[in-house]
Amino acid sequence: MESQRRWIGRSEAMERLGVKSQTLYAYVSRGRITARPDPANPRRSLYAADDVARLRGDAPAGTLRPATTFIGSVSRGEAAIDSRLTVIAGGRLFYRGRDAVQLARAATVEETARLLWGLDADPFRDLKPRVDTVVGGSHRARVYAALARRVDEDGVVGERDRFALAREAAAVMSEVFDALAGPGPRLHLHQRLARAYKVGEREAQMLRQALVLGADHDMSASALAARVASSGGASPAGCALAGLVALVGSTVARRLEAANEMVTLGRRDPAAALRSRWGTGEIPGFGNPAYPSGDPRAAALLEAIDLGPDLRAFVEIGRELTGQEPGFELALALLARRLDLPRGGALDLLILARLVGLMAHGLDQTYDGSPIRARLRYVGREPGAH
Repeated sequence: MESQRRWIGRSEAMERLGVKSQTLYAYVSRGRITARPDPANPRRSLYAADDVARLRGDAPAGTLRPATTFIGSVSRGEAAIDSRLTVIAGGRLFYRGRDAVQLARAATVEETARLLWGLDADPFRDLKPRVDTVVGGSHRARVYAALARRVDEDGVVGERDRFALAREAAAVMSEVFDALAGPGPRLHLHQRLARAYKVGEREAQMLRQALVLGADHDMSASALAARVASSGGASPAGCALAGLVALVGSTVARRLEAANEMVTLGRRDPAAALRSRWGTGEIPGFGNPAYPSGDPRAAALLEAIDLGPDLRAFVEIGRELTGQEPGFELALALLARRLDLPRGGALDLLILARLVGLMAHGLDQTYDGSPIRARLRYVGREPGAH
């Protein structure tokens, strides 16, 4: 009876935790769940029910392992999610422990993806171009179309190892950028984007830095959406598409669009445009609570852009009026104007950059993530009431 209470089968363990087999195996390999061969069938494993209960958060008091610690507390309606990807510490942004600003000085998008996806080998190596790339429509529509096609083709994750799934994510990235750039040499992703925008190598380096600096940030609705999709078995493309849907409606996207509109409409007279916005109580694109001393991503990107006097005025006058440093949204808006990108180009850059991070969240959730548990509490009318 004690053995039956303590040890449970693979399917039951997965059902209790709400995870896929890869995550269950990851828990075992990291010592978070004890496993043993099934006496009735040595080719199968049994899993410690008390370890499963502990991970679910419903183990009896006093059964936590000594190494288990809790940081802060979770309020009602919040989800506590373990992530190994990105953290803001000391006013700086880090990708898996590496300073994102320092990384962006030389790293390509592919190298950043390899870091955030937690790989030793290069998943982009020897990728072949797709003959039937998506064509037509705006850049953003092509991104969505390329992702949607891969969602339909790739199906659910299944039982693939991390590199195989990352290889799929790399192919998705390549197809998305090819949908924008069209046929041509198999260059780095930022160089293909430069070809799509018809700009030179110097401008391509600006795009590279923007894509690296925008790859991921703090936990947001878009990152959560990608992780929830992953928990449901979605492919890398599915995780990215779910995250982008949340991203384009987010506060970050609205701030970026407001900053882009201000820069676009006020380029001939930045001072008048800024003072007009200041009269409404706020100038979009300045300040970020996460960076009291200024967003280091914005500072790095603005230094790389080589702004002319008209665009530099937005930074200088805005800083004087608000007493705050420019944020990453303003830096992206200024880059879009510096390169004369199509309307909506600033948000397009953020979308392309965040593809790396959203698929990183999907991979992290698949192989290393804690279960995402949420309860729906009905607060509506009493059933049967008229």
